[in-house]
Amino acid sequence: MRMTESESLHFSIGVLGISGGSLLLLVNNYASSPDEPLITDTALGVLLLIFAALLAYSGVRRSQSHNVLFGSLCLTVSALWCGSGLVHILAGENIINSSRGLRDAMVPGLAAFTLALLVICIVAVLCHEVVLSFIALSICLACAHQIVGLADSAFGQAATAVCYLMVCFVGAYFGSGRLLSYITQRKIVLPGTFKKDSVKPMQSQEVNDIVTVGIIMNLLSASVLACPLLGVVPNLFSGHVPWLWTAGVFQLGVCVKSYRSMDTLAATFYGFTSILRFTEGYTALVVHFTNQVPYSPVPFPVVFSVLFFILALFNLQGGFVNTIYQLFFVAYCIAIASEPQSFFQRGTQGVQAAIFIASAFVLFITLYNMASSNKIPTGAGFLKNLLARSNRFVLQTNSKELHAPYLGYSKYADAEVLGHGCSVLAAFSITASFSSGNPLAILILPWAVVSGGVLHLICGSVAFARGKTLESSTFILYGIMWTVWGLTRFGGLYGDVRGLHLAVGIISFMLFNVLVTAGALFLNKAWFIYTFTFQLILISFLLDAVGALPYGYDIGVTIILGLVSFYMFLASIFNCTFKSPQMPFGDPFIKLSGFGGGKDSCPHLPARKSSSVQQIAEIMKNGGICGMPTDTVYVLVAACNRPQAVEKAYRVKKQAKERPMSLWISSIKQLEPVREQISPLLWDFMEAAWPSSISLVIARAPWMEFFGLGDSSKYIGTPQSIAIRNPDCTVATHLINAVGPIAVTSANPTGEADTTHHNQVYAKLGDKVDGVLCDGPSPENIASTVVDCTKIESGQIGFFRVGLIPKSKVLQIFEEIQKKHTHGQMNAAFETDITDPHRHLAVSQKSLSVTQTDSGLGHMTPADSQSSLDLSQHERHEEEDETL
Repeated sequence: MRMTESESLHFSIGVLGISGGSLLLLVNNYASSPDEPLITDTALGVLLLIFAALLAYSGVRRSQSHNVLFGSLCLTVSALWCGSGLVHILAGENIINSSRGLRDAMVPGLAAFTLALLVICIVAVLCHEVVLSFIALSICLACAHQIVGLADSAFGQAATAVCYLMVCFVGAYFGSGRLLSYITQRKIVLPGTFKKDSVKPMQSQEVNDIVTVGIIMNLLSASVLACPLLGVVPNLFSGHVPWLWTAGVFQLGVCVKSYRSMDTLAATFYGFTSILRFTEGYTALVVHFTNQVPYSPVPFPVVFSVLFFILALFNLQGGFVNTIYQLFFVAYCIAIASEPQSFFQRGTQGVQAAIFIASAFVLFITLYNMASSNKIPTGAGFLKNLLARSNRFVLQTNSKELHAPYLGYSKYADAEVLGHGCSVLAAFSITASFSSGNPLAILILPWAVVSGGVLHLICGSVAFARGKTLESSTFILYGIMWTVWGLTRFGGLYGDVRGLHLAVGIISFMLFNVLVTAGALFLNKAWFIYTFTFQLILISFLLDAVGALPYGYDIGVTIILGLVSFYMFLASIFNCTFKSPQMPFGDPFIKLSGFGGGKDSCPHLPARKSSSVQQIAEIMKNGGICGMPTDTVYVLVAACNRPQAVEKAYRVKKQAKERPMSLWISSIKQLEPVREQISPLLWDFMEAAWPSSISLVIARAPWMEFFGLGDSSKYIGTPQSIAIRNPDCTVATHLINAVGPIAVTSANPTGEADTTHHNQVYAKLGDKVDGVLCDGPSPENIASTVVDCTKIESGQIGFFRVGLIPKSKVLQIFEEIQKKHTHGQMNAAFETDITDPHRHLAVSQKSLSVTQTDSGLGHMTPADSQSSLDLSQHERHEEEDETL
């Protein structure tokens, strides 16, 4: 199996990390006695957390390479050691203060990971991954023996150590072998460390292989909740919190990674399940600190079951397996709603036992279908085939372009489905009321803080990465508000304090929300109603803070916000699933000529698609001006054979006269028709220097008329010279091939900073551009190197600016070209003026002090005239835009 060097490095880091952690546990199990452990619990826990972090990094990086088995193994072992490390820290700090307590805390988690690793081992065997299957099986047996060792240390500790010993030997050999191969660049390859005779099936780039980790975390949570029902442990207690919160943290990671894989439905599902994980752990903490089993209000879990049900229905497009699996969580939420002390009662625990079994089967099916070329049928194409016969419902095409934002492309899918779903949950969670007693005894705090706070902040971050400024600001503002209000009102921090000093903070949030609501006027009606309704929620918070809340007002406005958010949740998930029909969000109340007006007239197209380049080329052929990525920064371009477009670009840019536009070509072959007007030395220098981030300032010549510039040629270069460049950029090359040579200037008004992202093109130039090719952030923020070639015939070149290409590299190229012309070799097609004695002298003697010539013609420029082009004139090129 061939791997890139970086993949081999991440593989070696992961395997060596597993070996290191196994060595730690090996030594501890061998050398510890029942009465005195070799490594204290706190130290052991901290060391396990370090190895867990290392494995999490390796697993995430390997999952990007679509090696689902290795990524799943690393992240599973990482979660195992993270949870067990936290349990050991609790034991070391005497929070778990008995051997019986340590056993009850460890067994549910170890049981879940024993089954998960066994499934990974079976799939690895079926996929002929011998090393991974051996490591998974060894750690699986180690977990099983550790469970036995908690009951009988005489047997379990020795057997556990033997299992980890096997992991150490195998992992150390293969990990060091891969690392050695990486260091020596494959010059040294240990036998057996690479598979040479088999080819691993290529994984589709659209496959979201991180979901297997989310399923394993559901398995972990179900094991913890089902063990009290089966009598394995007496009840849910604080020692189980590390497992439950580890599952919650990992599922938040799965949520974010699913957005990277453009899988909105999976991201939403695991965002929802992470709320359950944190809530389950929270209830165990409440019992520990208050000795009260918290009461679960009805509204929230009922609404949660509705959201899970809608999500399950839309997951039909992924097959029956996902839908059936998610229906178990609908039943789970109903069980929570039907039992007052839900997580401690048998009904809820019974549903979790069913989820435990279902998760094991779904894990095997999902992992096998991702890792193997053979597939287990899941009914994935049923909904598509069913709707293919209907003209009313048309499914969206499953591609990254579905989630492309208006101003280009993003590495993340849209997070609005999860964001609005969390708004529904947060709103309905606070409809529950309590009169007196400990506020922690009513299960409101985790619903409000986790769903309303943490997940809102994640959705805001994803929206920011997509360039959705208003939506991002809204989610982040509301996330902070839900967190602060949840902790103060329902976390016991509020107390009996009433007064203006508490209201000041809420008033500041209200002022911020006024700005958000005003911005929503320019977005759409649904967002305006959503933000305006939240303002009513803030008013209820304010009235409550000062003790003037009318009866029923807070319940009314929270229900209204919940219903508005529910519509936006339903519309978002519906519109990202179906191309038609679409659930309306409404037009903006105020439509300006900028963002709203240019939305239809100025296409923003992904630069990586050839059809987008063709579309931009057609716009330019019709006289349009466009933004384009390059090997440095974004530029504004116009076709040279469309003089009106060149003039338009000059005026849109508000170009300063001392900063002229430059001329770009896709290849020196575009200059072949005028080659006889270019000196041989300059021609050869162009061939050697291009394509690159080198701009050549050459003397102006009549050959420019060949490109059809007409009167617009005055906007390109100065009256004496012109900057020309052949960029080292595939997108630019293809576009220039389609439209011919182009006039170029930087995509920002004169005097402003360079444009380094496609979003900035539209932000700085508005709807004055006719199209934008979008390619994300610029690869370089350094300008090109500008070389003065106006005196090249005398053997001199100068530098107006040293940029991306170093000066030494340019001089080396020029020196090599000069050597070719030492004996007077010249282009036969280049005709000099035989009446010009200075020209003859420059060619024959290579003098460095002779009169300069116009490199574009066989016409002499007198020395005194040339000297008038002083440094101040050439500094215009030095200060020229970053497009040079």
